Amino acid sequence: MNRFLFFIPEQASSVAAQVDLFFYFMVAVSGFFSLLIAGLIVFFAFRYHETRVEAGRPAIDDREHATTHGHGQGAVMLEIVWTVIPFALAMVMFAWGTSLYFTLVRPPAGALQLYAVGKQWMWKFQHPEGVREINELHVPLGQDIRLTMSSEDVIHSFFVPAFRVKQDVVPGRYTQTWFHPTRTGTFHLFCAEYCGTQHSGMIGSVTVMEPRDYEAWLATGGGAAVPGQSLAQLGERLFNERACSTCHLPNGQGRGPSLVGVLGSTVKLEGGGTVKADESYVRESILNPMAKIVAGYVPQMPTFQGQLSEEQLLELIAYVRTLGAKDGGAAPPTVAAAKE
Repeated sequence: MNRFLFFIPEQASSVAAQVDLFFYFMVAVSGFFSLLIAGLIVFFAFRYHETRVEAGRPAIDDREHATTHGHGQGAVMLEIVWTVIPFALAMVMFAWGTSLYFTLVRPPAGALQLYAVGKQWMWKFQHPEGVREINELHVPLGQDIRLTMSSEDVIHSFFVPAFRVKQDVVPGRYTQTWFHPTRTGTFHLFCAEYCGTQHSGMIGSVTVMEPRDYEAWLATGGGAAVPGQSLAQLGERLFNERACSTCHLPNGQGRGPSLVGVLGSTVKLEGGGTVKADESYVRESILNPMAKIVAGYVPQMPTFQGQLSEEQLLELIAYVRTLGAKDGGAAPPTVAAAKE
C-alpha cells in the first residue's frame, strides 16, 4: 500500500482499510462506466457518422436505421439490463456505505474517553487523568479512542487522514468520533472546515504510543493544568465551588434532581415526554436549565451561560459520569483497566 501514498494517506487505524476498499470500489465502478460511455460515444460517432452522399440517397441504410430504432425483444432486454445493473450497483454502494457509516459513528463500548475543544485557531485536548494538550494528542496503541468534541466559536472539523476520520465540531453541542490506532507514529491533524483567516494554520498531530510509553507519559503530568488531579476530580471541585452540591443531593431530596446514575439514563420531563441524558443534555441543563425541566421539580436553577468555559463544562460532565452512570455513561476506563 505504501507505493500509493501519492494518492492516499497511509493506513493507521482499524477502519482505514475498510474506507479505502469502499473508495477503490467506487472509483473502479465510476472509471469503468466513464470509459464505457466514452468508448461508445466515440464508436457511434464513427459508426453512424453522416457523410456527404448523392442527392436523394440516405446517409444510413434504411434497414440499419430501422433495426437501430426497433422495439423488439432484444431492445426490451437491453433496456432491462442497463436499468437493473446500475440499480444493483447503486444498492450495493448504498448498503456498503451505510454499514461503514454506522461503524464510523458508533464508538465501541469501553473506549477510552478523551475530550477535544476547537477554537480559532487551535485544538485543545483533555485526558481523564487531567492532562491537557494543545495541538497535540497522545493516545495508546491498540485501544479504542472516543473523542467528545465541542467548539468555542465557529464550526471546525476534526480530520486525521491516516485514521480516515473526519467529524464536524459544532458550537453549542457535542459531537463524537472514534478511532482505533493500529501503528505507532505521529500523524497529521487538520481542521477541514474553513473557520476564519488563519484556518490553514489550525493544524496539529496525533501521536500513537505503546501502552507502556503512554502510561509513562501520563505519569509525568505532560502539561496537566493541576498535576495529580483527574478531570473528574477537577469537575468535583468545580461542582462544589459553584454550590451545585447544595441542590443536587445524592438522595434526590434537594431542590434539584439527583445526578447519581443520570448520565446514560432516560429522564422524564415535566409536561410529559422523555429525553436521553447524554453529554449534550447535561451541557444544555447547565447553560439553559429551563429548556428541559425534570418531572417533579420547579424550574429555579440559574443559568451558567458565559460563566463556564468549554473545558470546565467537560470537567463537570466527567464528574457526573463517575456518579454511578449507566448505558455507556460509566467512568472512562484507564489504560491499565483496558489491558485487564
